[in-house]
Amino acid sequence: MGMVQKLIEKKSYLCKTPFFHLAMTEEKKLTTQEKALQINLSKSIYGSFAEIGAGQEVAASFFKVGGASGTVAKTISAYDMQFSDAIYGVCDRYVSEDRLLSMLEKEYALLHERLPHRADKVRFFAFADTIEILNYNRTNQGHGWVGLRFQTQPLGPYNDCVAHIKMHDNDQLQQQFAVGTVGVNMLYACMFFSDPEKIMMSLLDGLTTRRIEIDMLRISGPDFKHVDNRLMAMKLVKNGLTKAAMFGPDGTVLQPSEALYKKNVLVLRGRFRPVTHVNVDMLLTARRHFKNEPDVDRSKIVVLTELTLNDLGADGNIDEKDFLHRADIICSLGQTVLISNYYEYYRLTDYLSRTTKGKKIAIILGIYALQKIFEEKTYENLRGGLLESFGTLFGTNIKLYIYPAWKKDTKELFTLKDFEAELPENTRDLFRFLMKNGKLEDIRDANTSHLHIISDNVLAMIRKGEIGWEKFVPHKVESAIKEHGLFDYPYVSDRTVVNQPK
Repeated sequence: MGMVQKLIEKKSYLCKTPFFHLAMTEEKKLTTQEKALQINLSKSIYGSFAEIGAGQEVAASFFKVGGASGTVAKTISAYDMQFSDAIYGVCDRYVSEDRLLSMLEKEYALLHERLPHRADKVRFFAFADTIEILNYNRTNQGHGWVGLRFQTQPLGPYNDCVAHIKMHDNDQLQQQFAVGTVGVNMLYACMFFSDPEKIMMSLLDGLTTRRIEIDMLRISGPDFKHVDNRLMAMKLVKNGLTKAAMFGPDGTVLQPSEALYKKNVLVLRGRFRPVTHVNVDMLLTARRHFKNEPDVDRSKIVVLTELTLNDLGADGNIDEKDFLHRADIICSLGQTVLISNYYEYYRLTDYLSRTTKGKKIAIILGIYALQKIFEEKTYENLRGGLLESFGTLFGTNIKLYIYPAWKKDTKELFTLKDFEAELPENTRDLFRFLMKNGKLEDIRDANTSHLHIISDNVLAMIRKGEIGWEKFVPHKVESAIKEHGLFDYPYVSDRTVVNQPK
């Protein structure tokens, strides 16, 4: 008996059981085979598969369940670089987004060129993936690009769904099976769902994040104009599909290992509600220091403003509107944003070190934040405690720039020269070691006239419509807040007063 008939009879049997009706009150999650079969049995879905690097795993999923002639127009694998270049054009890297997009472009265009008689009856799609599978010696990180160009209705415009995946299985066959599952999930989700978050969450159906990580996702096209992919980047981290995601100043989502590969990275963590003169001064002064480091290539510096999930909301409740306000502000200053779930700094530096392949990394810290790093209670759940965390945080390629502050209740400046006296006796030698080895450095040219500015106070002034907050933020930030009504600013874009402050 064929696979199709078996699945149909199984579904018929289940429909007669009380458990089936109970499950159907909630949305039933289909298996990979059931999804592939449902697509095959649909008469309105038709397209091509082009796969490089992990075999024809996605296309094979549709052939195995039967009825694939109703779905598959063509499958192709071009493993030899010369064949690949002859079909899709010359490229520098074969496992890259550029190669994936050239594959989608070519294959989707061929459907319309060769099958015009079917265009008014089916929704065309072109699926592509380019994968670096685990090598024989298991010395590489399996990863790849997976994408779909698709219509939501016959004769309609095309949309794109593109994802970067990292594979964590320690077996080549398991990685191949996982790629096949992700591909089926992507085609099914894009053909049957319209909610972008639902599409995102269904990509790992039948898998776990221990096997597959999705660290970049972009959904675009005329049918998804409403999608803000910066929000999708944040949701990848929030929903646990990855630990870190990125987007650039223009809002374009970035794949971290490509954007940061062999780059010198300077990071400022903050809440940025809103960005103030202090934040900008921290970035500018630290960048001046960083450029002068002997092991930093000035042409390969990437400056990141980092938001952690903890800084985006309490108890996992994130205000999406507030997040986008902060993203708008940071992007208006030309900054690249990293969203991470690395609350501890040593976890952040470990991630960046692996991503940049050992290039110089610097973290900008306020001096009171440094105090928390030296608190042993922070590492109670870490087997090696403070020493284990410091071994990662202060690795061979990492340095911390420390921004000063006013001493509490005084007008004296608090810098590293005063820091040692504030430490418990048992950690002072460790501090001296870090200082002597150049792991900590004061930012001596900080603009101390801005040190009194506190973001929470500025935010409260904006929301209440109090006069004078403008002098605490850069002009571009002021303009963005007023023009777009960010942070509940009580004025409209023509500067007329909506809520006159009393």
